Amino acid sequence: MNGADCVVECLLREKVGVVFAYPGGAALELHQAFARNKKLRVILPRHEQGGAFAAGGYARASGKVGVCMATSGPGATNLVSGIADAFMDSIPLVAITGQVFSKYIGKSAFQETDFFGMTLPIVKHSYLVLDVADLPRIFKEAFELARSGRPGPVVIDIPKDVQQARFVPRFPETVSFRNPFVGLKHTASDAQLKQIAGLVSASKKPVLYVGGGVISSGAHKELLAFAERAQIPVATTLMGLGAFPETHPLSARWFGMHGSAYGNWAVDQCDLLISLGARFDDRITGDTDRFAPRAKIIHIDIDASEHNKNKRVDYPVCADVKDALTRLNKLMSARSFAAPDTAAWIAQIREWRKEHPFSYPDSPHILPQEAVAALYELSKGDAIIATGVGQHQMWAAQFYSFEKPRRYISSLGLGAMGYGLPAAIGAKVACPDKQVIDIDGDGSTTMNIQELATATIEKINIKVMILNNQHLGMVTQWEDRFYQSVRGQTILGDVNNIGSPTNTGGLYPNFKQIAEGFGVKARRVIKKSELRDAIREMLDHDGPYLLDVVVPHSEHVLPMIPAGKSVKEMIMK
Repeated sequence: MNGADCVVECLLREKVGVVFAYPGGAALELHQAFARNKKLRVILPRHEQGGAFAAGGYARASGKVGVCMATSGPGATNLVSGIADAFMDSIPLVAITGQVFSKYIGKSAFQETDFFGMTLPIVKHSYLVLDVADLPRIFKEAFELARSGRPGPVVIDIPKDVQQARFVPRFPETVSFRNPFVGLKHTASDAQLKQIAGLVSASKKPVLYVGGGVISSGAHKELLAFAERAQIPVATTLMGLGAFPETHPLSARWFGMHGSAYGNWAVDQCDLLISLGARFDDRITGDTDRFAPRAKIIHIDIDASEHNKNKRVDYPVCADVKDALTRLNKLMSARSFAAPDTAAWIAQIREWRKEHPFSYPDSPHILPQEAVAALYELSKGDAIIATGVGQHQMWAAQFYSFEKPRRYISSLGLGAMGYGLPAAIGAKVACPDKQVIDIDGDGSTTMNIQELATATIEKINIKVMILNNQHLGMVTQWEDRFYQSVRGQTILGDVNNIGSPTNTGGLYPNFKQIAEGFGVKARRVIKKSELRDAIREMLDHDGPYLLDVVVPHSEHVLPMIPAGKSVKEMIMK
């Protein structure tokens, strides 16, 4: 077979079911190989960035490796944001790119870029394939690297002559690496776990700080068992949403810059903070010197490089979270380790939650928070929610409670606008029997709105609910809070005729007409009395649907801990 056919065979052997791929000259051989083989579903995005984000959404929703592909030069460079997103959020992704003929590499050939070098800072590993015989091994390694340990993206750059070269492939059953840490099973020692169990038993105000690593490792059941056995409150990051049921009595929801007040206060006042698969991101900690100042900190993470990187901790443990929790549960069941008495602590957090829940004011207009709350109720809290980036992203997390992992699909470390729509497509392909809804902003939606064509042509039944405030909402909020409301290119329509619920003539663009142009059923809703009916229509529609919900731009996401500040400077109103 030739190299391109070998690529297809490698993907099939890795049990890849779908590839998001945009063709071009340097990838023609690969697409011809796809055309010859009908076992793979190849989805054509309308922009390579959309394909990369869709592959990321597929991976987040399924836990499998997402695969995207593009041609050389601009096709490859358009994948960069999707690759960076996967790197920041530890998402397993393999990005395949065509490259110019080997003899032209380094000679500024048409559509040549050094994609190997360009992506080095944002991947677990990059490959430039110069010998066709290496393809089977490289693909085996790439998928193992992408999904093992701390997951992440891998790039495979394949010159066109390598795609064309004919050979007899030898497909390895397993791969090994010269680096002894690759593929190593990370486990905590018995002594470390006994020490943790002892610290838990002695604590009075413990908190579990849960990140995306708990979801990556599939440890949500073990987490629930541990929290219930030890009666420890749980506060998650946005990456950890759904790792612990948010309606559970021990849940403090999520914390950080726009997280729950009670979750932030719990972490601030705890005496023992147990971090599981989290990285002490600045949006969580604020001022690290004032983060959890009273607490002894345990940090269990599979990536030792995260220990003491952002915050000095007392007990760093390099271990797979699922293995550690499984063994901790056994230890805590032993008579020698008593569960701490946390009744008063839990009652305090419950009181904080009662006094300061996520809330929103009364308004004659539809408020964005109200729209998300209505969607949660009408979808019975059982949908997969994708988002773009901005205020709507935070409101989706605040007012849609997540009971299961892999239900909140969002670009969190990178914060890439335009993520929600293509990511929802990927999530729906991964989970065709689930309701998948993109809660988006008008700014984020516009960035990849062309992917409505992908949803239509591929018959991918996603829903898009735009919280349309005619502004770049989160930046506008910062302008209001810290820049005297001076607008620095944050109004998305006509600055002299800004659209709003009371000025419908100024609304721009017309998302309903755009969606209908792509063959997507759409509706605009402005009146509160029509909101629930419009959401029901969206959810019941058999096909892709866009609902444009017009909301005022004056709403702010609260609470808010300003960047670099601490919980002591939390803005509540």
